[in-house]
Amino acid sequence: MCLSGGATRGLAHIGVLQALEDNNIRPDYLSGTSIGSFAAALYAFGVSLKEIRIVGKGMTPINVSKLKLSRYALFSNEELGKLIQSKIGKAKIEDSPIPLAIMAVDIATGEKVVLRKGEVAPAVMASNAVPGLYRPIYIDGRMLVDGGIAEDVPISPLKPMGADVVVAVNLSAERRYSTPNDIIDIILNAIDIAIDENTKLQVRQADVLIEPQLSHFPRMDVSMIDELIAEGYRSTQVSIEKIKLLLEHVADLKPVTGKTH
Repeated sequence: MCLSGGATRGLAHIGVLQALEDNNIRPDYLSGTSIGSFAAALYAFGVSLKEIRIVGKGMTPINVSKLKLSRYALFSNEELGKLIQSKIGKAKIEDSPIPLAIMAVDIATGEKVVLRKGEVAPAVMASNAVPGLYRPIYIDGRMLVDGGIAEDVPISPLKPMGADVVVAVNLSAERRYSTPNDIIDIILNAIDIAIDENTKLQVRQADVLIEPQLSHFPRMDVSMIDELIAEGYRSTQVSIEKIKLLLEHVADLKPVTGKTH
């Protein structure tokens, strides 16, 4: 299963995962971009959805950002890394109980970087480092930023990891753009427009596409967390029967070794 970016709208991922749990479906593999990497990382290491909700409720821009002017950005997102560490310590990606991939981009080369090893917190910080807003994160000598630039719905890592059924969550379906009020809005709108054009092509590779309707939710507001979770849950329930049928089909073909989404 892959979880997309979407800023605070990423709280809808909690509802998606809850709907799967309620139907006795658990991902065998997880990939995440931006806020999706945050949710995927915590879930992959066994943090309960109840705990993720509590953490998510406190993820206001003020709480996860520190003003740190540099030649590369306005803010640092090291507080986001601390939130990850508060739940799973300095865990390494390769040790996750559910195999995990985190999407980032090398801003110096334009290459997509799929992180499958190394400490989780810096990887999640890199995947969430919106260019111009948050400082890039250096991992293995590479300057990494928000993975959404290359693949906001990170489907591509899942098949190589072993997945037979790919369930993708796209939080930006039918996204509406608003008139910018400041430089931050300008940057975010520009990135969103570019991301959405790529995503239209990328989501065709999914076996099941879950698209919560979130266009009316603010990009940076966690006050509507219950509504976001409810929409994630609702949109997943619509696809549950299709997911079950695909999993049953895989089980029939590969009763011993078949893996799911």
